[in-house]
Amino acid sequence: MMLLICIFNASAETAFMKHHLYLLCILPGLITFSTAAGQTLTLKAAVDSALHNYPSIKVKTNYALAADAVVQQTKKEALPNFVISLQQDYGTINGQNGPAYGLGGFGVASSGAALNSQNWHAGFGGTYLSNINWDFFAFGRVKERLNTAKALATRDRADETQEIFQQQIKVASAYLNLLAAQRITRSQERNLLRADTIKFVVTARAKNGLIAGVDSSFANAEVSNAKSALIAAKDAEQERAGELAMLMGVPQRDFILDSSFLAQVPATYTGTIAVTHPLLDFYKSRIAISDRQLKYIKTLKYPTFSLFGVLQTRGSGFSSQYVTDQTAYTHSYLDGIKPSRTNYLFGVGVTWNLTSLLRIREQERSQAFTSKALQEEYNTIALQLSAQQSLAEMKVTNAIAAFNEAPVQLKAASDAYLQKSVLYKNGLSNIIDVTQTLYSLNRAEANRDIAFSNVWQSLLIKAAANGDFMLFLNQVK
Repeated sequence: MMLLICIFNASAETAFMKHHLYLLCILPGLITFSTAAGQTLTLKAAVDSALHNYPSIKVKTNYALAADAVVQQTKKEALPNFVISLQQDYGTINGQNGPAYGLGGFGVASSGAALNSQNWHAGFGGTYLSNINWDFFAFGRVKERLNTAKALATRDRADETQEIFQQQIKVASAYLNLLAAQRITRSQERNLLRADTIKFVVTARAKNGLIAGVDSSFANAEVSNAKSALIAAKDAEQERAGELAMLMGVPQRDFILDSSFLAQVPATYTGTIAVTHPLLDFYKSRIAISDRQLKYIKTLKYPTFSLFGVLQTRGSGFSSQYVTDQTAYTHSYLDGIKPSRTNYLFGVGVTWNLTSLLRIREQERSQAFTSKALQEEYNTIALQLSAQQSLAEMKVTNAIAAFNEAPVQLKAASDAYLQKSVLYKNGLSNIIDVTQTLYSLNRAEANRDIAFSNVWQSLLIKAAANGDFMLFLNQVK
C-alpha cells in the first residue's frame, strides 16, 4: 500500500490541481491492477524457462548424450569379432603352378588341377565361412581407450553443467536489469506528473498576472524534458525485456516481474568459493582427457595378442576325378553349392609393428605438452575466478554503502521539492529553484532504484565468482 500526502494551495487553480494530484495518487493503483491482471514472472520461473528453452543448453546436452553413447560403443569394441560369410559362385577352376599375391584383396582364389592347357569348363561352387578374431591382450590398450571415452563423456557433462550455470547467471542479471529499468520508468512517470502539475500552476498564475510569462515557457520545457526522459526510460525497459526474452528462449513481450525482494537487502552475503566451480570442473576435465589419451598412446608401443578360429565349408560342381577326367563336372546349381568339404582352424597370434615405436614416442611428447598447456589454462581460469571473487567482495561493500545512502538522498530531495513548490505557489520562490529541486528529486529516485538493484547484482556477482548460484537464488523470497 502506498500513502501519498497531497498538499496544494487554495487558489483559482484548485480544481485543476486536484485533478492532477488525483492522477498522481491513483497511478500506483492502476499499475498494481495491471500487474494483477497478468501473470507475474518470478526469477526462478525465468531461469527454469531458460534452462528448458535456450538452444545452447540443448546443444551441450546432446553432446553429452553423444559422449555417453561413445562410451557404450567403446565397451562393445572389446568384444571378439564374429564374422559369417556366405557366397555362391560360378566359374572355371584352371590351376597353375606359380606364386601369386592378392594385392589389395583383388585376386581369384580358384583351386584345381594344374592342367597342361587352358579350358573353359565351368561349374557352380559355394563357400560358407565363420570367423572369430579376438585381441585378448594388448597391455591395457582397450581399458585405456574406454577410460578416454569416459573422460570425454565427463568433459561434455561438465561443459553442460557450466553452460547451465552461466545461463542462470545471465538470466538473473537480465531479470535484475529489467526490474531496475521498470522502476526507473515508474520514477520518470512520477516525474512527468510533477512537471505537468508545476506547468499548470505556472500557467494559471501567469494568466492571472501573478508571475512573469517566461515562467510558463520554462515550465513547458520541463514537461518536454520529462517526456523525453520517460521515452528514453521506456526504450531502455523494452531493450532489457528483449534481452531477458532472448535468454529465456521465448518471444519478446511485456513482462510483469516480481519486485518484492528488492525492498530489502539480502539476508546474508556469506559464502566461500565452491570446492568445484562449474567452470573449473570443465577445465579440469579437459586435463583428464589429455592424461588419459597419453596413457592410451603409451599402450600402442606394445604388441597385440590375438585368438582366432575359422570354420569353412565348401561345395563344388567338380568331381574328385576331374584331374584325370576333365568331363567329371556338372552344371547343376544345386549339386555345385551343396557342402561337401569342411575345414577348421584355430590358433593364437601376436602382431607388433616395431617401426611404430619411433612414431609413438613423438605422439607421447606432443600429448604431454598438450596436458601442460591445458593445466596452464586451468591455472589462468582459477586466477581469474580468484580476482573476480575479490572484486565481488568490494562490489558488495560499495553496493550496501550506496543502498544506505539512497534513502537519505531521496528524503532530502523530497523535502526540498515540497518546500520549494509550496513556496512557489505562495509567491515566495522562483521557477528556477523549483525545477532544480525537481531535478534533484528525479535523480534521487533513479539513484534509489539503481541502488536497490545493485545490491542484488553484487550478490549475483559474488555467486558467479563462487560458482554457487543457490547463494543468490536462496535469498530471493
